[in-house]
Amino acid sequence: MSGITTGMVRFAEPEIAVERRGDGSVLLRSPVALEPHERCIGMYLEKWATREPDRPFLLERDAGAGGAWAGVTYAEARRRVAAIATWLLRSKASADRPVVVLSDNSVEHGLLMLACMHAGVPYSAISSAYSLASKDHAKLKSLIARLDPALIYAADCGKFGGALAAIRGLHDATLVSAGAGDPSAGALGFSALLQETDEAAVAAAFARVDADTVAKILFTSGSTSEPKGVINTQRMLVSSQQGKAQLWPFLAETPPVLLDWLPWNHTFGSNHNLNLILMHGGTLYIDGGKPMPGLFDASIRNLQEVQPTLYLNVPRGFDMLVPALRADAALRKAFFSRLQVIFYAAAALPQYLWDALIELSKQELGHALPMVTAWGSTETSPLATDCHYQAERSGVIGLPIPGVTLKLVPNGEKMEVRVKGPIVTPGYLKQPEVTAKAFDDEGFYLIGDAVRFADPARPERGLVFDGRVTEDFKLSTGTWVSVGNLRLRAVEKLAPVAQDVVITGHDRDCICFLIFPNAAACRQLAGLPADAPLGEVLAHETVRSHVKVALDELRKLGGGSSTYAQRALLMAEPPAVDGGEITDKGYINQAAVLKNRAHLVERLHANAPDADCICL
Repeated sequence: MSGITTGMVRFAEPEIAVERRGDGSVLLRSPVALEPHERCIGMYLEKWATREPDRPFLLERDAGAGGAWAGVTYAEARRRVAAIATWLLRSKASADRPVVVLSDNSVEHGLLMLACMHAGVPYSAISSAYSLASKDHAKLKSLIARLDPALIYAADCGKFGGALAAIRGLHDATLVSAGAGDPSAGALGFSALLQETDEAAVAAAFARVDADTVAKILFTSGSTSEPKGVINTQRMLVSSQQGKAQLWPFLAETPPVLLDWLPWNHTFGSNHNLNLILMHGGTLYIDGGKPMPGLFDASIRNLQEVQPTLYLNVPRGFDMLVPALRADAALRKAFFSRLQVIFYAAAALPQYLWDALIELSKQELGHALPMVTAWGSTETSPLATDCHYQAERSGVIGLPIPGVTLKLVPNGEKMEVRVKGPIVTPGYLKQPEVTAKAFDDEGFYLIGDAVRFADPARPERGLVFDGRVTEDFKLSTGTWVSVGNLRLRAVEKLAPVAQDVVITGHDRDCICFLIFPNAAACRQLAGLPADAPLGEVLAHETVRSHVKVALDELRKLGGGSSTYAQRALLMAEPPAVDGGEITDKGYINQAAVLKNRAHLVERLHANAPDADCICL
């Protein structure tokens, strides 16, 4: 495979084989075969524990040591994994009785995950929001009942007390908490899992782990429906990383260093980021911060200290990072000092953020760093396509990775994309009917997204994400509305007022916007103090005028009634976890918001909208 150099980083040359069928569908695949790879993810731990035993692997801030970074080397991780695997093999854990983790990322969490995969026991992390942000714990109770776990890990039983009480009686699992445990909660300490090691038993169990062994049960984020338990086999995980390695050969040249907050209950943080570090013998610093008000300061501090070689985040993270980089020269210098690649995923990156990151890298380094992305889902582990080259603009999701075939099928005015390859799940946990409906008659996974060529005359330039087929709708005129594309344009025009936008107008005469505001930016725009009541902020004429101007600018872009909104409403109530309105990564479930806030939709589309509605 030939290569290209972008911003001093060596990628594989973008290549594509195209087959056009008589029915209008198109098959796309990489002409490069997927190379032989390890049988399971645990082989990478074995490899680096032998080759680089003293290299740091997983690190986190130690609350009891002045906030210093602490964790495990590869050799230490291997020793502890063997001990935990020994405990699991002696417990009631099995292929049918998984290990469940309720807590966020931590060194203990990571070791438990790896031990499960060494012992052949499925691992399942459940979004901490279902335990900590939910009021009724309905999703958590449903998932625990479906999983029937043998072990449940909650780092802090006090913090998770409400959730643990909610699921009491739904399981007979052993409860494990951090450190020495919590006897008052009936929790065994994590340290008890480390007391004995039976290398022979662990080696025998590990030898039985093959490509078809279930490694994880990861639940879909629920951006379009209720969470489903996606079966992740070892084949999926290793083939995904092998494809990535063939497209990003520079990863083999220098051990990657990553600072990452993305939760391991999601495929992006777990299967893509953590496994990328593990495959290449790198170091992962677990970021205790998040792109949320009050938490991002921790991420900024960590970036100044860690100076990663890779930076991977979701658009909301970049939305908070860019102003910080502009304002702080020392942070900017530290951030770019070792950085090789900037990678965004989980949702489309607004063009203004793309442009800002390119400009900041030029300002600091004298050249533009590669701005790349990929595309996939929980069901594709997650890598189905990879944009391993510098695209001309945001939104290009690249080309299928080695071993993957995409089928583009005409669907209305769009091309629906379907996926086949070793990276695709065999189905959903205990949901055979849902599994059967997830594949077409040729075995392609029905992912529900649409794509188009960045340049139809040059398919090697890649595909552009064209929204979710399930989110698009028609106006009463019969005109299709591309929700994904319009949402992205709306967020760009409304910046910095809008955190996100929900599109309304199904079977109605016009489009309207429900806007989740960026409260801090709105207060700043209005010249109000940081503690000003949100209702006062959203009613401020400067904020409302900004929205009205943005609506007018969208209309002036042209394209007809399906490309702009006639009215908008700023919502004071944030997206709700219990209502399924938002995922851990900040992605908004359009359908859930429209259902839960139907009364706001009616206000927007009323013949005589009320005073809160902002109208063209």
